[in-house]
Amino acid sequence: MTTREDATALVRRMQECFNSRRFDQAADLHTPGFFSHPLGTPGFEAGKDAWRALVARFPGVRVVAQDILVDGDKAAVRSTVEGITAPDGDAQPMLFEIFRIEGGRFAEMWGASTGFPPAASPEDVTARSGS
Repeated sequence: MTTREDATALVRRMQECFNSRRFDQAADLHTPGFFSHPLGTPGFEAGKDAWRALVARFPGVRVVAQDILVDGDKAAVRSTVEGITAPDGDAQPMLFEIFRIEGGRFAEMWGASTGFPPAASPEDVTARSGS
């Protein structure tokens, strides 16, 4: 069972890796068999590619966890996304992610986003970049 403190620390370490652009260090936070359901791929390499594509398009992008809820081996995270202008004054972009944690590392992820400009969600940016 994952404690709230352990899950919160893991999420914050991952977001710090993203915000400081230390993508290779974030790979260490994921199991070798990590699976991203939004990207439909095993391993964290596709996640790093998605992060690189998002940062290339929005150099000032940052994520900040607002809520982290833990139940058993899962952590649900609601994060605001800074550095991306919302279209037509809409609400600030947000990410909603659920992580399964195994052995203190991310093993699986499901996610959705809202408030991103058209074709600018992390999954859309990756698909367009050919990754």
